[in-house]
Order: sequence, then structure tokens, then C-alpha cells
Amino acid sequence: MPVISNFGVPVDGNDGTTLMPKLQYRFRVVFNGIGKAGDAKKELTQNVVSVSRPNMSHEEVIIDSYNSKTYLAGKHTWEPVTIVFRDDMKSNVIKALGEQLNKQVDHSDQASAIAGEGYKFAVEIQTLDGNNGQNTAPEQFDTWKLMGCFIQNVQYGELNYATSDMVQVTLTLRYDHAEHVIDAQDVLSKESRADSGEFAQG
Repeated sequence: MPVISNFGVPVDGNDGTTLMPKLQYRFRVVFNGIGKAGDAKKELTQNVVSVSRPNMSHEEVIIDSYNSKTYLAGKHTWEPVTIVFRDDMKSNVIKALGEQLNKQVDHSDQASAIAGEGYKFAVEIQTLDGNNGQNTAPEQFDTWKLMGCFIQNVQYGELNYATSDMVQVTLTLRYDHAEHVIDAQDVLSKESRADSGEFAQG
């Protein structure tokens, strides 16, 4: 999708057209299975301020041989994602997060879930085109699907007489696996798993 011609980098016959970039503020974060069963938590989606997208790193395997070293890719690790929320007047955000934390550990009885399936949830980070409404529904340019999520850290923000800033809640999510879906294809896998049903809207 060109923006303007003659201002880009010419490449093999291309006239230097610049390409429209994705804009950081056109996104949404959708939660499935967080908190109480069957609740899609629209309040969480509506109160997201910012979200970091996934980062992945590989451990380094070093093969020493004679006069040199060879480097191989070892196990990979998905790094945690950070989500910042507005703390709304009705406390819907912190109530939803509290329900999820209670699934992970009942802090009153000091009891925890038997297995991960008892508390893990899924998250989609969708990059959108800016459309809105019933007749012009937003298109997803790309979608990160995070599976096996749980709350690793939550910060409830601070109160301060000297500022007019909104109260914010910062969440750190740890997850098992991520898919990066573009045009219905997971670009990180050999075959598309976009329709595998692992992320069903709640």
C-alpha cells in the first residue's frame, strides 16, 4: 500500500514508493478464558493502554573444534509480555484480574490449582487497520496468539496528590507458546494453524 512516490528507496525497477507503516495505536487485545469461566472480559480489552508484542530468544550452543567455534541455536524462550490497563471507576479491570489471580492461587485458603489447565488462558494481540463500526469492521493486519498464559506479575500503580494522571495497572504475562498469524498463516510454522481452534472467542 503506497503512501507517496519518489520518496522511498529505489530497488530494482521500483520507483521509490514508500509503504504505509502499521500504526502503534491501532490495535486491540482480546482475552479468552481469563477469570471466571465463559467470560470474555470486554472490560479488559476496552481499558488497555499499551501492550508489548512478543520477543523470542534462542539459547546458544557452542561447539568447540580445533582452532575455532561453531554456534548453534538451542532451546528458544518466549519472553513475557507487558500490558498496561486503566483502573476504571467501577474497578472492573482489577476485579477481572483478581478473579484470574484467585484461579492461580486462592490467597485466602492458600490453595493452588492442581494443573495449568485449571488457570491458564489465551490472549490475542491484533494489529488493526483503523476501521470501526458494523459496516466497516476493522481488518486484522496481523495477530499474535499467546497460549498457556498466566499472570506472572501485577502492579496496581500508585496514588499521588501532585498529579492528574490516571491510575494504571501493569500486568506481566508469561505464556508457553505464540503464533504470529498473517493472512491466515502462522508465519512461524510450516503449516497454518490459524484455524486450529486453540483460540476460540469466549
